[in-house]
Amino acid sequence: MPLALLKYGIQRKYKGNRYFPAAKPLRSAYDVVIIGGGGHGLACAYYLARDWGISDVAVLEKGWLASGNTARNTAIIRSNYLTPEGALFYEESMRLWRSLAGELGINLMYSERGHLTLAHTDAAIRTSRWRAEVNQHLGIDSELVGRDELAKLCPELNLSEDIRYPVLGALYHPPGAIARHDAVAWGYARGAMQSGVEIHQQTEVTGIQSLDDGSIELETDRGSISAGQVVQAVAGMSSELARMVGIKLPIRSVPLQACVSEALKPFLDPIVVSGSLHIYVSQSARGELVMGGATDPYPLYSTRSTLDFTEGLMANMLELFPFLENAKVLRQWAGIADMTPDFSPVMGITPVSNYYIDAGWGTWGFKATPVCGSCMAELAATGKAPELIKPFELERFSRMEQVGERGAASVGH
Repeated sequence: MPLALLKYGIQRKYKGNRYFPAAKPLRSAYDVVIIGGGGHGLACAYYLARDWGISDVAVLEKGWLASGNTARNTAIIRSNYLTPEGALFYEESMRLWRSLAGELGINLMYSERGHLTLAHTDAAIRTSRWRAEVNQHLGIDSELVGRDELAKLCPELNLSEDIRYPVLGALYHPPGAIARHDAVAWGYARGAMQSGVEIHQQTEVTGIQSLDDGSIELETDRGSISAGQVVQAVAGMSSELARMVGIKLPIRSVPLQACVSEALKPFLDPIVVSGSLHIYVSQSARGELVMGGATDPYPLYSTRSTLDFTEGLMANMLELFPFLENAKVLRQWAGIADMTPDFSPVMGITPVSNYYIDAGWGTWGFKATPVCGSCMAELAATGKAPELIKPFELERFSRMEQVGERGAASVGH
């Protein structure tokens, strides 16, 4: 045993610093209050302090740090979306992802695997070709591959024609990646707190009022708070929170379930997605298969999981990977997905002065964490929406200018 380690183990006082600075008392007023202590809210707080020098910020989280969808997703990152607005937005996010671990000083386990969206029908092949052409036009690495190339990229995949939905080809996105979702939240939280931002867990917002002077009054279960500006980033509870301040959002909240298998010897390098089978799967660094499917078909504010989901998902998994018949599912969970009619987010200003919205992420919010945090921080600092998020403003629905991403997001990932 190294002598330095032995000395460290037997001493009474340790020189190591706390990972997170000590929590501070909740004050009655802040320049900016961010409601939601998940990835988006924490990233916004971090970039407000780093890029704009605004550290009089409080992040309010009714549970614990990243207890919502940030810790309940399947951690897939990609930018091969269908619309130019969506593809450019997520491509900027991927650019930020690549340097994020070094910037935050934490191992995010960011791993580019390649992303395969399987096509089982002629219509799916046409959509894949359409997406590839849009992506290539925007400089995004994406292409349509046939069965021969697919067999090389993922030799474990069942390419037999004697199955219910034979695979005809796939949209291949080489930069597709996965990352460790809880580490993302910890890294942003630590960076924000080191810059003076306060994070208050177990603090639920129970009421919101817009005052005549432009400030926002927040009622919490720990007292009242006055804020110059408020950023709402609460995922599945977006409609309920916005309703408190008189904003009606075009959002439908539904459960999204996922599960993980026992650890297996590494065999699956790319991320595999099938819209026809409603399935997506990747293998973690520890060997577990992280699997998910489509959202549940009915609105519900609940994170319960069901046997029906597991049975349906496993049947589809075995169609793609029949050799997994004896693999065990260890656990399953659910998040609450906030779905918009056009399968694109709602970001930017609202009819309420100094109240900004970050919602409508459905099943694709994790991959947007860095770019969303950066853009919402710029919005809160300047009062003007960055060009990158203007297509996603709330007013687009009244103008009938929707950003239709259903073809690239219908199964979530």
